[in-house]
Amino acid sequence: MRNDGKGGFLSNPKIVDHFDFLGEIGVLSYVIGLTEEIRSYETLFSRGLDIFNRTSIDDILEATVQLLSDFYLPSFIAFVWKPIQNRMDITMRSYRDYKPINLDLKLDSIDAFASFFSELPKPVAFAEMEEKLGGENTIALLRDVRPEIVVPIMGPSDLYGIILVGRKTAGGDYNDEEMKFLQQFMFIVSQAIKNHLHYEHSLHDIKTGLYNHGFFMTRVKEEISRARRSDCVSSIIVIDVDKFKNFNDTYGHLAGDQVLTTLAQAIRQNVRDDDIPSRFGGEEFTVLLPRTDISTALGVAERLRISVSEMDVPWEVPLPKITISLGVFSFDSSSTLKTNDVIRRADEALYVSKANGRNCTTVWEPSMSNVKYKECRG
Repeated sequence: MRNDGKGGFLSNPKIVDHFDFLGEIGVLSYVIGLTEEIRSYETLFSRGLDIFNRTSIDDILEATVQLLSDFYLPSFIAFVWKPIQNRMDITMRSYRDYKPINLDLKLDSIDAFASFFSELPKPVAFAEMEEKLGGENTIALLRDVRPEIVVPIMGPSDLYGIILVGRKTAGGDYNDEEMKFLQQFMFIVSQAIKNHLHYEHSLHDIKTGLYNHGFFMTRVKEEISRARRSDCVSSIIVIDVDKFKNFNDTYGHLAGDQVLTTLAQAIRQNVRDDDIPSRFGGEEFTVLLPRTDISTALGVAERLRISVSEMDVPWEVPLPKITISLGVFSFDSSSTLKTNDVIRRADEALYVSKANGRNCTTVWEPSMSNVKYKECRG
């Protein structure tokens, strides 16, 4: 409904003739209210669409902070979530005046909110949450920072995270219309974050949190193509846990799972952010090292091997030390190999490491083609 311009509501001659009367009976104020509400929904739709078109979690958060700060300038905005299904740690990003800050909020878990939001899966005023969960330690932590609104990020059967919106820094409390807009917009934001987390989950192995086999194979294929175009060298490492079957048979599969998750942590700690560590299957792991020559890749592999041999696996009883065997292969612009061929050559080098007594690293050489050391695996 337009209220200005040719053909607009207020330019209608009949409206002009009865302007005072329509004002007295409240029609004009009602129309103005509807117009403002329409504009609010237009803003909500356009900004919400922008949020959904963002391709990374950082972009989603920054766009959200930009809008909220432009409209209301909250005292802070904090996003808290569990990044990967199998991990218990919490990620938190906080902002004030458009900039990242370190909010003094030490949340180790969001489990206390799960039952609350399972019954009320929508943004709520913190005062309402405090009234129902006042005895929870987590609520006491939130009380220290005093958010105005708490927004759930709901998954299909679990709470993925929460978003905290602080009080306005000027202009008093949020009025009813502002609260309504905030709740609607933050619901859209929570859905965008949830969708991004779902996508991230689809790329990762549930048990270890590393990338999964499918994503690794796709990235290797992409890296082979890039190496051909840009004349660069990239490498891969294939890793296998030594005598893992014997370990499982002796200590049980739950202990074996703990070995895999601890090993995954060691791999993450020993590679760069741009590298692609994955669980290839079973007790076998892989690492793609973009733009990395063979000598550097060998150094990464050896650092990883030594780190694993020195690590302790936390368990109910002391467990023996774990060792790994590794195979390394590099490819460049001259390579005509396909993805499976690249993996196979790294695997052949791994078989040599197994045959040479395990707990060692081998770089692929042409003489290793078609080696048959599979009886040494495990």
